[in-house]
Amino acid sequence: MLSAPWAEDTLDAADWVLPIPLSVERLAERGYNQSWLLARQLSPRKADAHLLLRTRDTPSQRSLPRAERLANLVGAFAVEPLRAKELRGQRVVLIDDVMTSGASLHMAARVLRQAGVANVSALVLARTETGSDA
Repeated sequence: MLSAPWAEDTLDAADWVLPIPLSVERLAERGYNQSWLLARQLSPRKADAHLLLRTRDTPSQRSLPRAERLANLVGAFAVEPLRAKELRGQRVVLIDDVMTSGASLHMAARVLRQAGVANVSALVLARTETGSDA
């Protein structure tokens, strides 16, 4: 991930590196959050798994077109209310393991911008083929 163009510069400029959170149910099923493992490895001092929250479990996104993915994720992310002021004016890098349509990243970024984050970037480990299902 660090070898991707601008990845190191983006991480260096960031104030926070936040993984896309999993729901409690998905985390219990999987046993770990792969995005958190990546964020911690990429930027241990800036990574935080508790600023961006998953507020509810959502059905699998795999078979949904992008518009339905976005609708599925409305209200699924939130900023930790007691720490929201820590994000105002900050630069955040979102970390995800796989991006298909970008719906999760889009909705998480929207929540962060509503909380006052000045800049949101994203790094992903893998990208599904364009047109594969969204």
